[in-house]
Amino acid sequence: MATSRSSGSGKRPVRRAGRSSSSAKLTKAGFGNYQTALRWLYDRTNVERLRPSRVDQSVFKLDRMRKLLEAIGNPEKDLRIVHVAGTNGKGSVVAMTASCLRSSGYAVGVYTSPHLVDIRERVQINDQMISHASFSEHLHRVGMASQNLSSDLGEATFFELMTAMALLYFAEEAVDAVILETGLGGRLDATNAVTPDVTAITKIDFDHRLFLGDTLEEIAAEKAGIFKPGVPALTIAQTPEVIEVFRKKAEEAGCTLEVLGQEIEFSSRFEANQQLGPHMRIGLTTDRSNFEHVPVPLPGEHQAQNCGLALAILDKLGAGGFDLPEMRVLEGLESTVVPARMEIVRGERHRVLLDGAHNPSALSALVKAIGAHVPYDSLIMIFGCAADKDVDALLEQVSLSGDKVVFTKAKGNPRAADPHDLARRFESKYPKMYQIADTLEEALVIAEQAAGRDDLVVVTGSFYLVGEAKKYLRQQADRAAAAAK
Repeated sequence: MATSRSSGSGKRPVRRAGRSSSSAKLTKAGFGNYQTALRWLYDRTNVERLRPSRVDQSVFKLDRMRKLLEAIGNPEKDLRIVHVAGTNGKGSVVAMTASCLRSSGYAVGVYTSPHLVDIRERVQINDQMISHASFSEHLHRVGMASQNLSSDLGEATFFELMTAMALLYFAEEAVDAVILETGLGGRLDATNAVTPDVTAITKIDFDHRLFLGDTLEEIAAEKAGIFKPGVPALTIAQTPEVIEVFRKKAEEAGCTLEVLGQEIEFSSRFEANQQLGPHMRIGLTTDRSNFEHVPVPLPGEHQAQNCGLALAILDKLGAGGFDLPEMRVLEGLESTVVPARMEIVRGERHRVLLDGAHNPSALSALVKAIGAHVPYDSLIMIFGCAADKDVDALLEQVSLSGDKVVFTKAKGNPRAADPHDLARRFESKYPKMYQIADTLEEALVIAEQAAGRDDLVVVTGSFYLVGEAKKYLRQQADRAAAAAK
């Protein structure tokens, strides 16, 4: 693979991203169809698709979210909720917790973000996405309610509308529990308008600095904004500075904080056997629970803490009246699946691993996990990221992992970094071979052509990029299956 070279503060108004080519109107008659509902939703202010420098901080108004929930009848008050925040690992903790609850016989609503292929992935009950009809109906009801809010609150955002719609849907479907993942931060996140049964915070690391702060302590304080009076709070082992912030915030909020390895007895170890191959095992003991030698269902040393946090959440839910037999919990753990977390699919000729690692810490953990769990001769990394991320730190991790690198970008993400710029920055520091692809499809073709039989192609750096790859590879597999018939 030959080396390629590239060719070539006051407040700002809130800008919208993801506008459709034709606008859709909200009327009393309803949207008419799912596509119209989507067009209207994507015409709202969508922070996920804006560069942080273009977002007016006043867009984050928890009062607006509270008023929106009030306008639709406060559905969140009828729900038993687990609220999960953190920088890395939220999706894994949500998935393991939900899987164990489902295995124990409960109907579980799950709200996550972002999505990979279909926006309805964000709103699921027992692994089933909300239907097109329910999506349109509930979004219409929430949208109509949002138009009656006081003008001084401002217009409801994309994420606020999605969150309110999900809570309304879950309440009307009478789910037994909801696992609610924060979007950005915690303190001012739209999901923070609820009062949960349990709060949990995963690993804290640097991300979204323009919104959350430049130090781990500042980021931790924003995440700990989900702590509520009398609601048990849980977290994993963190740096002493982060734990100190959490303890202070818990005291201010009037809740108890328990940390894996401190208030909660926790242990982990790496193991390999013929049945499971290389994997982590954990132990967790509380006054109510005693889990010993539990296999962690997801690959990677970092998943041990995430699995422990999920078990600690279940322990608190058990104390709150949920019936969670240990065997059912273990069955649920074993069946946990997390899309785009070390997910291996078949490319045209080679294995392709998809992982949404989107910050340096997550990318480092991914590379370590691949080395421990996935045999390969050479690793070809297809990499793209958002321009507002810590690009230099991400590129350092890329240099330590990929034997060959293809820089590209997701076509559906306005925040995506230009692959030519990524290549210039990479070349200035690292004497490694790379190529540039203007599209993901082109990047996959380049990687497939360069890969040997036992090589591994890894797509990472952005959930948008991984989602695009997942959709493309699925379509490729469907075409091949149709041709074989």
